[in-house]
Amino acid sequence: MQVSSQGVTVVALLADPDAPTEVAQRMARTLSVRLADKAGRGRRFDVEVVSEPFTSGTEDPPTLMRRIMNRGSAEDWDIVVALTDLPLHSHGRRLAVDLNHEHGLALLSLPSLGGLRLQTRARRAVEEAVLGLAGPHTGGAEGPRRSQPLREPFAKRPAPVQRDRTGEKETDDLRYVVSGPRGYLRVLAGMVRANRPWRLVPGLSKALAAALATGAVATVNSTVWSLAASLGTPRLVIAAVGSVAVMIGWLIIDAELWHRSADSSPEARQRARLYNASTVATVGIGVLVCYVGLMVINWVWALFILNDQVFASMTRTPLRAEEYLTLAWFVASVATVGGALGSGLESDEAIRAAAYSKREQERRRKLQNDHDD
Repeated sequence: MQVSSQGVTVVALLADPDAPTEVAQRMARTLSVRLADKAGRGRRFDVEVVSEPFTSGTEDPPTLMRRIMNRGSAEDWDIVVALTDLPLHSHGRRLAVDLNHEHGLALLSLPSLGGLRLQTRARRAVEEAVLGLAGPHTGGAEGPRRSQPLREPFAKRPAPVQRDRTGEKETDDLRYVVSGPRGYLRVLAGMVRANRPWRLVPGLSKALAAALATGAVATVNSTVWSLAASLGTPRLVIAAVGSVAVMIGWLIIDAELWHRSADSSPEARQRARLYNASTVATVGIGVLVCYVGLMVINWVWALFILNDQVFASMTRTPLRAEEYLTLAWFVASVATVGGALGSGLESDEAIRAAAYSKREQERRRKLQNDHDD
């Protein structure tokens, strides 16, 4: 890593499009000042954001590091920090950060930071990586020799972030991974966050239309009134869980969202389990949001349309607040099953686009093309 002759360290944030670029652009607003304050000794930093799909076609960390190295050598950058929302694996471990001190490179997998406070965690990770790669300030035109890291980033990080031995001396000299059950859940939460499951709601417009129509008809059906009034809380819970499970399963099967790996190695199977778990969680959150929305709409519709005298004559139960809630809850379960049937009208591409980040969509298209070939 070379320090520019003007005494300013140029830092490039090389970010995949979509969410990583958004994260990089937000942190770049204050990153120069924060780095200068933490580095001290008059150090100055100039931060640039470059949005490029540098992970296209591969998830192999050494290959990505070589791409970053080649990209950095073509520019007047002192340090390059690459951000991706793909979960990266190496030798069966879930990769958090890859570092190359000689060339001033860092590769950061955003899912390893978890699903909460992503912007803050990403900023801290980038700051630690840059300061570790920059090393102490020297007055000469050249920076310090890089045979050994001068400052070890993430050294004080608690589990699940741990230092790992690197077997790729050509591309990195320091690597951090997330391990154990906490690490698995952290990466899974980060993958779900990257997929942004709330986008699935507008992506299921036809399914929601079918569910709303089913709910509107069921709310004025006296048989549904009697069934709702006779159900206890345990059976309502079972109906809700069953309807949501049906919707999740139907969406995954109908849109072919389940990941099947052609490779039978343990690492490939582990990766497939992680991708499928993130798919279930992503679709599940989207369906739950739809379910709660249906319940609220059905409750409002019941308040507007039901007559207490007619309801009491049919069910022999007075129409109170509890009955409104029970009816809306039961109708939401019935409507969700109707929505599952309506989801068959959606195009598979529309559902995949709503359920996955752009990097995940590209990864799945590549796998499909490889399978077709």
